[in-house]
Amino acid sequence: MRVYIYPVLIFLYLLSQIWEGDTTLYIVGIFANLAILISLFFAKGLYLYSGITFYVIGFLLFLNNDSSWHTVFLHFDSMLGILSLFLLLPFLNSLIQVGRYDTNLNLFLKYKVDGVSDLYKRSSFVSHVLGLFLNIATIPLLLRSLKNTLKHLPLNISNKFYSENLLRAYAMCLTWSPLEIMVIKSLEITQESYIFIFPFIFFIAVLTLFLDWYIAKRKYKHLPLETTSSKMDISYQYIFKKIRELFLLLLILVVTVTFFNQLFNQSYLFSLVLLILPISLLWALYIRKVKRYVSLAIPYWKLKTKGLSNYFFMFLSAGFFVEMLATTELIGILQTIFVSTADLTFIFYLMIGGYFLLSSYIGFHPLVSIVLLAELLVPILPQVANISLTLVLIACSLSTVMYSPFNISVSILANQLKMNPYRLGLWNVGFSIGYMLLTMTIAYTLNLFLAI
Repeated sequence: MRVYIYPVLIFLYLLSQIWEGDTTLYIVGIFANLAILISLFFAKGLYLYSGITFYVIGFLLFLNNDSSWHTVFLHFDSMLGILSLFLLLPFLNSLIQVGRYDTNLNLFLKYKVDGVSDLYKRSSFVSHVLGLFLNIATIPLLLRSLKNTLKHLPLNISNKFYSENLLRAYAMCLTWSPLEIMVIKSLEITQESYIFIFPFIFFIAVLTLFLDWYIAKRKYKHLPLETTSSKMDISYQYIFKKIRELFLLLLILVVTVTFFNQLFNQSYLFSLVLLILPISLLWALYIRKVKRYVSLAIPYWKLKTKGLSNYFFMFLSAGFFVEMLATTELIGILQTIFVSTADLTFIFYLMIGGYFLLSSYIGFHPLVSIVLLAELLVPILPQVANISLTLVLIACSLSTVMYSPFNISVSILANQLKMNPYRLGLWNVGFSIGYMLLTMTIAYTLNLFLAI
């Protein structure tokens, strides 16, 4: 049932973006509630409890609004663009397996590594590249390889290595990924172009990675590896050819989406959702593996679609809650807090960082947090929206990938290591705060130059 309802809902949503009107929005809202009802039986854990809480509070706020009962269906579309991307990403992810890019990068991870600090850098690089395409699947994939290599180390040292290495590299790759929903949402809030923010956010990500590598070198330089794989017969040229192909695919995707976005005056997210499937098929044709791609991508997409119940249940409910909250007086009180610091730029940035830090520890998914923050910033966005604010939003929202016990990246790694996610995330809190402060400092400096 989910394999049919979710795609139909997304199709109707995309249709409503082209042919606007209350009728299409009503239909979208009806199907969104049907999706919520179906997802209720499959959602689990935090997603289930958060979704129920958001939906119930949102419904109570709607009743307090004295609107006609049927207008409730007009408030379920704010998160559908994000869910559209989740639904279509498996078609892009399948290319990684078909082109054997993941296998070659895994071999590269093990080739001619002399010590634990060298392994840290190599694993960080591989995680960074794979994370652009495989997303969260990168963490369990690399963890399996690292466990075999580091099995001789004490458990407390190896677990800290996995937490710092995988989560930090994964977070850094997401900060400049044109496929990452936090990046896309930040661009939507400030109305900036990905092309303009890319040089700055990429510089910050690379600088942070080098700082992480320097810290790891000092921490792990005294730890040798039990065995090396220097005798493995691996072609560096072939591996780098595969890496170049991956970046070429990413470049084609970004340029095409940006061109489509400008040509048809559509949002970046909408353009990306429309173009993922055709670009994936064309790339499969380019590498001459169309038949294998289709045979692998369709079953993989069905499997991943069934696994979207958590996201559909929580995000649709959260979108409803945020839209209803925006109609209350409480939103005005919360907006006043941010408005009061709008002229104190660095303090304003610190408030955004503190907001994400606090919300991530009380159970808010960063995507819900940034959607709510967008509502809180409405009165001052014309005044403060620029490249600098975009950088701060991206860094603060994605820093949660490294430490939040409710983030899926921390949850998956904690589950794999049989650890408490709070403890696992604490190993990265200091680094995450440092990363946010570094970004804020660069953003503040850039803001001063923009004001000249």
